[in-house]
Amino acid sequence: MSKQTNHYPTDQLLRYTFIDKDVRGELVQLSTSYQRMMLGHDYPAPVQRLLGELMAATSLLTATLKFEGQISLQIHGDGPVNFITVNGTHQQELRGVARMRDELPAEAQTLKELLGAKALLVITITPLVGERYQGVVNAEGDSIAAFLEAYFAQSEQLHTRLWLDADGEHAAGMMLQVLPAAGTSAADFEHLEHLTATITANELFTLPGVEVLHRLYHEEEVELYPAQPVQFKCGCSRENTLNALASVSPAELEEILIEDGHITMTCDYCQNVYEFTAEDVATVHR
Repeated sequence: MSKQTNHYPTDQLLRYTFIDKDVRGELVQLSTSYQRMMLGHDYPAPVQRLLGELMAATSLLTATLKFEGQISLQIHGDGPVNFITVNGTHQQELRGVARMRDELPAEAQTLKELLGAKALLVITITPLVGERYQGVVNAEGDSIAAFLEAYFAQSEQLHTRLWLDADGEHAAGMMLQVLPAAGTSAADFEHLEHLTATITANELFTLPGVEVLHRLYHEEEVELYPAQPVQFKCGCSRENTLNALASVSPAELEEILIEDGHITMTCDYCQNVYEFTAEDVATVHR
């Protein structure tokens, strides 16, 4: 693989294949999009890291979609962090949120301390055309990467390895996966695993993606595809938020209007605030 030099672009995903080994790889590096997802949320540092890792993982999995649509990664736990999710589209538009049932203990750092003893990983794939698919696996292991590797082993039967890192400002991830119906030997894949595992979080956060790949695979035959930009995009709107009030009874809405004079709704994902008057609400329940 020839070395290239370029300005370090952040918030992008690189896809590549090993020509002689029938293995594909992906590298995603996030900063602005990750920080935008944190904006307005007062998440403790361990939760910021969890969201960053899940955001990187969602980007990697979204890039494997062979159709137009969405993918959602959710983790449900019985610990202080009871719900965390990131949604992505085939256009690499991501949004995410975490919810906590209890204040996070100061000593809580490990996944088990954050999510509890019982956790589930739910992956939902929703194509624009076709049937919705959902896979559920026990979230066992000491990392989100381990959760997803177990999912691929159980649901896809594809040998897959992931590396995920986040520090509150930067998030990054790498994935290796054997191509379906490939003849790659276990030794070849293990060799690529060992090479990839030598990368550090600091290198993923600070080096251009092309330089990361050159450092890892300069002795391999690699085909690199055009970079795909990644961005935070919530998708909420005043109209959609107002329409959501249709699920609330008119009596309850009237009570809020009498007490407050208006109804205020805040988007869970981007923290945008929408305010509606009695005239606005009347259009929903006509």
